[in-house]
Amino acid sequence: MAPIAVGDSIPDGTLSYFDDQDQMQTVNIHSLAAGKKIILFGVPGAFTPTCSLKHVPGYIEKADELKSKGVDKIICLSVNDPFVMKAWAKSYPENKHVLFVADGSAKYTHALGLELDLSEKGLGTRSRRFALLVDDLKVKAANVEAGGEFTVSSADDILKAL
Repeated sequence: MAPIAVGDSIPDGTLSYFDDQDQMQTVNIHSLAAGKKIILFGVPGAFTPTCSLKHVPGYIEKADELKSKGVDKIICLSVNDPFVMKAWAKSYPENKHVLFVADGSAKYTHALGLELDLSEKGLGTRSRRFALLVDDLKVKAANVEAGGEFTVSSADDILKAL
């Protein structure tokens, strides 16, 4: 399947996360994105170096600026289980605006066409590193990284697209 691109509608799919009361929630992505401007950014794995030290912190640090430009939600997606995503989210106590969601079986990542086979490294199917700017379910910017790069999917790159 071709990767999602500018002009496409994002597919619906079910993702999981833990809410503020520490209760696991399952949500359809369309319910989070319909009628809203969102950023959906994906990372290959929770607690991995580039994801943890660069990608996620950038969105946390720039969240207020992104919101001031009309972004309603900032969502971090990874092919991990919801418990790992909860622990990862808690490792950023300064976070107030980034929602960490789990795509445990990579079904949504496949629907986006953004899967990455890291089986040779013992990691199985993961998500490519990406950032999507979505307005009322339509992709306005699709910044998808090649290989292990981190050059086009940062918070600063999305700010330029706003």
